[in-house]
Amino acid sequence: MATPKFNSKSPTIRRILREAQELSNSPSPDYTATPLETDLFEWHFTFRGPPNSSYSDGIYHGRIVLPPTYPLRPPSFRFLTPSGRFETNREICLSISGHHEETWQPAWGVRTALVALRSFMETDPRGQLGGLETSDAECEESAKSIAVTSEPSDVEIPSELKMGWKDEMGKPAERQLHAQETPRHDDGDAESAELAEGFVRTAPEVGGPETSQVPKSQVPAPDIAARTSNGPSPSILTPTRTVSLPPAPNVRQAHQRPHDEGVPLWVDRAIVALVVLLLAMILKVVLDF
Repeated sequence: MATPKFNSKSPTIRRILREAQELSNSPSPDYTATPLETDLFEWHFTFRGPPNSSYSDGIYHGRIVLPPTYPLRPPSFRFLTPSGRFETNREICLSISGHHEETWQPAWGVRTALVALRSFMETDPRGQLGGLETSDAECEESAKSIAVTSEPSDVEIPSELKMGWKDEMGKPAERQLHAQETPRHDDGDAESAELAEGFVRTAPEVGGPETSQVPKSQVPAPDIAARTSNGPSPSILTPTRTVSLPPAPNVRQAHQRPHDEGVPLWVDRAIVALVVLLLAMILKVVLDF
């Protein structure tokens, strides 16, 4: 969008730009006004209601239209929000507006007009053009309604779109489930401890909890061997049969194999006899030559 070009040499344009810069550099907490970027002759203002009055809670918005010969001629004003004092979107008849050019002074500006407009809100309408005759209660109600509508409201998010931390979601159900499963875990842990103690226990319990709390590393090796030979528990005997016993027959077979598979005695004698006969035949052949 191209920026509109204005004749900066025009006294009216220079006056309008100077007033806009002055309002921007020295803002007021009670009112503000600025011209449109596309039209310097149309301004929009916003101000708080006069203090200690029925309009004090309201924030009012309106429009100012400057004439082409400003500041020689006065501007016109109209409110865009209901106030209870002036009609909405209708030109107001004031001593500083275009309806009374004879009372306007070129030395006045937009800031002066805003201050005067705030003060006029507390005056009696007396049938003026654009004025309203309302009670203080109606003005206060109108001011409060404007304040409520102008305040930013939080956007309500549907419950199905709400987000939360993963570790915080489902905590109540998780706690309830944990409370229900706690006795089961305790029973299961007790059974697991008993089973583990049965497989790891190296000595039967004799005299209370002190015997069961003796570490395995402190039990002497000779005592373990003696207890194993005297009365091994079934849980220890089962792996001994499956691991230690099968290799024993293989070793015995390996040792017995030379005795069982040896050459018979008559075979040795037959071999010796054949060797003797062979030597005799060789000697006979040698002697004949």
